[in-house]
Amino acid sequence: MRNIDNNILQLRDFSAFYGSRIILDRVDASFGRGMSTALIGRNGTGKSTLLRAMAGLNKNYTGTVSVDGRDIKDIRGDRMARLVSFVTTERTRVSNLMCRDVVALGRAPYTNWIGHMQPADMDIVEESLHRVGMGDYATRTMDTMSDGECQRIMIARALAQDTPVMMLDEPTSFLDLPNRYELARLLSRLAHDADKCIIYSTHELDIATRMCDSIALIDNQKLIHLPAEEMNRAGHIKRLFNLDDILCP
Repeated sequence: MRNIDNNILQLRDFSAFYGSRIILDRVDASFGRGMSTALIGRNGTGKSTLLRAMAGLNKNYTGTVSVDGRDIKDIRGDRMARLVSFVTTERTRVSNLMCRDVVALGRAPYTNWIGHMQPADMDIVEESLHRVGMGDYATRTMDTMSDGECQRIMIARALAQDTPVMMLDEPTSFLDLPNRYELARLLSRLAHDADKCIIYSTHELDIATRMCDSIALIDNQKLIHLPAEEMNRAGHIKRLFNLDDILCP
Protein backbone atom coordinates (compact mmCIF):
# COMPACT_ATOMS: atom_id res chain seq x y z
CA MET A 1 0.00 0.00 0.00
CA ARG A 2 1.29 3.43 -0.86
CA ASN A 3 2.02 6.03 1.80
CA ILE A 4 -1.01 8.27 2.26
CA ASP A 5 1.00 10.57 4.58
CA ASN A 6 3.25 12.02 1.86
CA ASN A 7 0.91 14.99 1.71
CA ILE A 8 1.13 17.94 -0.66
CA LEU A 9 -2.53 19.07 -0.80
CA GLN A 10 -4.55 19.70 2.34
CA LEU A 11 -8.03 20.91 3.28
CA ARG A 12 -8.53 22.37 6.74
CA ASP A 13 -11.91 23.40 8.19
CA PHE A 14 -13.04 23.57 4.57
CA SER A 15 -16.59 24.38 3.51
CA ALA A 16 -17.62 24.70 -0.14
CA PHE A 17 -20.75 26.25 -1.58
CA TYR A 18 -22.72 26.07 -4.82
CA GLY A 19 -24.48 29.41 -4.77
CA SER A 20 -25.88 29.52 -1.25
CA ARG A 21 -26.10 25.73 -0.91
CA ILE A 22 -23.52 24.01 1.29
CA ILE A 23 -21.66 21.29 -0.61
CA LEU A 24 -19.08 20.41 2.03
CA ASP A 25 -19.23 21.44 5.66
CA ARG A 26 -15.98 21.98 7.63
CA VAL A 27 -14.03 18.99 6.36
CA ASP A 28 -10.36 18.11 6.78
CA ALA A 29 -8.49 15.98 4.23
CA SER A 30 -4.99 15.40 2.89
CA PHE A 31 -3.75 14.08 -0.46
CA GLY A 32 -0.31 12.62 -1.03
CA ARG A 33 2.24 12.55 -3.80
CA GLY A 34 2.75 9.36 -5.75
CA MET A 35 -0.92 8.46 -5.49
CA SER A 36 -4.01 8.45 -7.69
CA THR A 37 -7.24 9.37 -5.93
CA ALA A 38 -10.77 8.88 -7.25
CA LEU A 39 -13.31 11.50 -6.17
CA ILE A 40 -16.77 9.96 -6.09
CA GLY A 41 -20.27 10.83 -4.90
CA ARG A 42 -23.84 10.95 -6.09
CA ASN A 43 -24.80 13.37 -8.85
CA GLY A 44 -25.04 16.94 -7.61
CA THR A 45 -22.96 16.40 -4.47
CA GLY A 46 -20.24 18.81 -5.59
CA LYS A 47 -17.36 16.84 -7.11
CA SER A 48 -16.62 19.47 -9.75
CA THR A 49 -17.11 22.27 -7.24
CA LEU A 50 -14.55 20.69 -4.91
CA LEU A 51 -12.01 20.06 -7.67
CA ARG A 52 -12.23 23.62 -8.93
CA ALA A 53 -11.85 25.00 -5.41
CA MET A 54 -8.74 22.89 -4.80
CA ALA A 55 -7.33 24.05 -8.14
CA GLY A 56 -7.87 27.70 -7.22
CA LEU A 57 -10.58 28.17 -9.86
CA ASN A 58 -13.52 28.52 -7.47
CA LYS A 59 -13.33 30.98 -4.56
CA ASN A 60 -16.74 30.16 -3.09
CA TYR A 61 -15.44 28.41 0.01
CA THR A 62 -14.28 29.04 3.55
CA GLY A 63 -11.39 27.46 5.43
CA THR A 64 -8.02 26.63 3.94
CA VAL A 65 -6.76 24.86 0.83
CA SER A 66 -2.99 24.52 0.98
CA VAL A 67 -0.56 23.21 -1.61
CA ASP A 68 3.00 22.42 -0.61
CA GLY A 69 2.33 24.00 2.77
CA ARG A 70 0.98 27.32 1.50
CA ASP A 71 -2.58 28.64 1.49
CA ILE A 72 -3.56 28.93 -2.18
CA LYS A 73 -5.13 32.34 -1.47
CA ASP A 74 -1.58 33.58 -0.83
CA ILE A 75 -0.12 32.08 -4.00
CA ARG A 76 0.15 34.24 -7.14
CA GLY A 77 -1.49 32.95 -10.28
CA ASP A 78 1.77 32.32 -12.13
CA ARG A 79 3.14 30.35 -9.19
CA MET A 80 -0.11 28.41 -8.80
CA ALA A 81 0.17 27.36 -12.44
CA ARG A 82 3.43 25.64 -11.53
CA LEU A 83 1.83 23.74 -8.65
CA VAL A 84 -1.58 22.58 -9.94
CA SER A 85 -2.79 21.61 -13.42
CA PHE A 86 -6.44 21.04 -14.26
CA VAL A 87 -8.07 19.05 -17.06
CA THR A 88 -11.73 19.82 -17.66
CA THR A 89 -14.41 17.42 -18.83
CA GLU A 90 -15.21 19.29 -22.05
CA ARG A 91 -14.47 17.70 -25.39
CA THR A 92 -11.62 19.44 -27.18
CA ARG A 93 -11.88 19.76 -30.95
CA VAL A 94 -9.64 22.50 -32.32
CA SER A 95 -9.34 22.55 -36.10
CA ASN A 96 -5.90 23.05 -37.63
CA LEU A 97 -4.12 22.98 -34.26
CA MET A 98 -1.53 20.22 -34.02
CA CYS A 99 -1.30 18.06 -30.92
CA ARG A 100 2.24 19.27 -30.30
CA ASP A 101 0.96 22.86 -30.15
CA VAL A 102 -1.83 21.94 -27.73
CA VAL A 103 0.63 20.24 -25.39
CA ALA A 104 3.02 23.20 -25.71
CA LEU A 105 0.36 25.39 -24.09
CA GLY A 106 1.25 23.63 -20.86
CA ARG A 107 4.64 25.35 -20.90
CA ALA A 108 3.06 28.83 -20.66
CA PRO A 109 3.97 29.27 -16.94
CA TYR A 110 7.65 28.80 -17.78
CA THR A 111 8.15 30.68 -21.05
CA ASN A 112 9.33 34.28 -21.20
CA TRP A 113 6.97 37.24 -21.52
CA ILE A 114 6.54 36.76 -25.27
CA GLY A 115 5.91 33.04 -24.84
CA HIS A 116 9.07 31.93 -26.62
CA MET A 117 9.73 28.20 -26.30
CA GLN A 118 13.27 27.15 -25.45
CA PRO A 119 14.73 23.81 -26.61
CA ALA A 120 14.25 22.45 -23.07
CA ASP A 121 10.54 23.32 -23.28
CA MET A 122 10.17 21.46 -26.55
CA ASP A 123 11.91 18.44 -25.04
CA ILE A 124 9.34 18.42 -22.24
CA VAL A 125 6.51 18.65 -24.77
CA GLU A 126 7.84 15.66 -26.72
CA GLU A 127 8.44 13.68 -23.52
CA SER A 128 4.89 14.40 -22.33
CA LEU A 129 3.45 13.14 -25.61
CA HIS A 130 5.45 9.94 -25.34
CA ARG A 131 4.50 9.36 -21.71
CA VAL A 132 0.82 9.20 -22.63
CA GLY A 133 1.52 7.04 -25.67
CA MET A 134 0.86 9.80 -28.22
CA GLY A 135 4.35 10.48 -29.55
CA ASP A 136 3.32 9.49 -33.07
CA TYR A 137 0.41 11.96 -33.02
CA ALA A 138 2.46 15.15 -32.57
CA THR A 139 1.58 16.56 -35.99
CA ARG A 140 -2.03 15.32 -36.07
CA THR A 141 -4.80 17.85 -35.50
CA MET A 142 -7.28 17.43 -32.66
CA ASP A 143 -10.32 17.41 -34.94
CA THR A 144 -9.11 14.22 -36.64
CA MET A 145 -8.83 12.09 -33.51
CA SER A 146 -11.07 10.06 -31.22
CA ASP A 147 -12.29 11.24 -27.82
CA GLY A 148 -9.85 8.93 -26.06
CA GLU A 149 -6.92 10.22 -28.09
CA CYS A 150 -7.91 13.83 -27.44
CA GLN A 151 -8.17 13.14 -23.72
CA ARG A 152 -4.63 11.78 -23.73
CA ILE A 153 -3.41 14.94 -25.44
CA MET A 154 -5.04 17.07 -22.74
CA ILE A 155 -3.34 14.96 -20.08
CA ALA A 156 -0.05 15.42 -21.94
CA ARG A 157 -0.63 19.18 -21.78
CA ALA A 158 -1.08 18.91 -18.00
CA LEU A 159 2.10 16.84 -17.81
CA ALA A 160 3.99 19.47 -19.79
CA GLN A 161 2.84 21.99 -17.20
CA ASP A 162 5.06 20.00 -14.81
CA THR A 163 3.00 20.42 -11.64
CA PRO A 164 3.18 18.16 -8.58
CA VAL A 165 -0.65 18.13 -8.42
CA MET A 166 -2.88 17.17 -11.34
CA MET A 167 -6.68 17.31 -11.19
CA LEU A 168 -9.09 16.00 -13.79
CA ASP A 169 -12.86 16.42 -13.93
CA GLU A 170 -14.55 13.26 -15.26
CA PRO A 171 -11.65 12.25 -17.55
CA THR A 172 -13.40 9.02 -18.60
CA SER A 173 -16.50 10.82 -19.89
CA PHE A 174 -17.28 10.12 -23.57
CA LEU A 175 -14.97 7.06 -23.59
CA ASP A 176 -15.95 3.46 -24.23
CA LEU A 177 -15.26 0.84 -21.54
CA PRO A 178 -11.81 -0.35 -22.71
CA ASN A 179 -10.58 3.23 -23.05
CA ARG A 180 -11.88 4.09 -19.57
CA TYR A 181 -9.76 1.37 -18.03
CA GLU A 182 -6.76 2.26 -20.16
CA LEU A 183 -6.99 5.90 -19.10
CA ALA A 184 -7.28 4.91 -15.43
CA ARG A 185 -4.18 2.74 -15.78
CA LEU A 186 -2.35 5.64 -17.40
CA LEU A 187 -3.24 8.02 -14.54
CA SER A 188 -2.13 5.50 -11.92
CA ARG A 189 1.14 4.93 -13.74
CA LEU A 190 1.79 8.67 -14.02
CA ALA A 191 1.10 9.17 -10.31
CA HIS A 192 3.49 6.41 -9.33
CA ASP A 193 6.27 6.96 -11.85
CA ALA A 194 6.32 10.78 -11.71
CA ASP A 195 5.52 11.04 -7.97
CA LYS A 196 2.47 13.21 -8.66
CA CYS A 197 -0.70 13.74 -6.68
CA ILE A 198 -3.45 12.93 -9.19
CA ILE A 199 -7.09 13.46 -8.22
CA TYR A 200 -9.94 12.86 -10.63
CA SER A 201 -13.70 12.70 -10.35
CA THR A 202 -15.45 9.69 -11.78
CA HIS A 203 -18.77 7.86 -11.89
CA GLU A 204 -16.95 4.60 -12.61
CA LEU A 205 -17.08 2.88 -9.20
CA ASP A 206 -15.27 -0.22 -10.44
CA ILE A 207 -12.36 1.95 -11.62
CA ALA A 208 -12.33 3.84 -8.32
CA THR A 209 -12.34 0.73 -6.14
CA ARG A 210 -9.96 -1.40 -8.16
CA MET A 211 -7.52 0.95 -9.90
CA CYS A 212 -6.91 3.92 -7.57
CA ASP A 213 -4.71 4.13 -4.50
CA SER A 214 -7.28 6.06 -2.49
CA ILE A 215 -10.89 7.18 -2.71
CA ALA A 216 -12.41 10.47 -1.59
CA LEU A 217 -16.16 10.11 -1.14
CA ILE A 218 -18.58 13.04 -0.75
CA ASP A 219 -21.49 12.03 1.44
CA ASN A 220 -23.97 14.32 3.21
CA GLN A 221 -21.65 17.36 3.11
CA LYS A 222 -18.72 15.32 4.44
CA LEU A 223 -15.60 14.08 2.67
CA ILE A 224 -14.33 10.62 3.57
CA HIS A 225 -10.82 9.95 2.22
CA LEU A 226 -9.34 6.48 2.72
CA PRO A 227 -7.03 4.03 0.94
CA ALA A 228 -9.11 2.13 -1.61
CA GLU A 229 -8.94 -1.22 0.20
CA GLU A 230 -9.98 0.37 3.49
CA MET A 231 -12.82 2.24 1.80
CA ASN A 232 -14.09 -1.05 0.39
CA ARG A 233 -13.92 -2.79 3.76
CA ALA A 234 -15.66 0.10 5.53
CA GLY A 235 -18.71 -0.23 3.30
CA HIS A 236 -19.18 3.50 2.71
CA ILE A 237 -19.59 3.08 -1.06
CA LYS A 238 -22.03 0.19 -0.76
CA ARG A 239 -24.15 2.15 1.70
CA LEU A 240 -24.16 5.39 -0.32
CA PHE A 241 -24.90 3.79 -3.68
CA ASN A 242 -26.95 0.79 -2.44
CA LEU A 243 -24.61 -1.61 -4.20
CA ASP A 244 -24.43 -5.38 -4.09
CA ASP A 245 -21.33 -7.04 -2.73
CA ILE A 246 -20.17 -7.91 -6.24
CA LEU A 247 -19.07 -4.29 -6.84
CA CYS A 248 -17.54 -3.67 -3.41
CA PRO A 249 -16.00 -6.94 -2.25
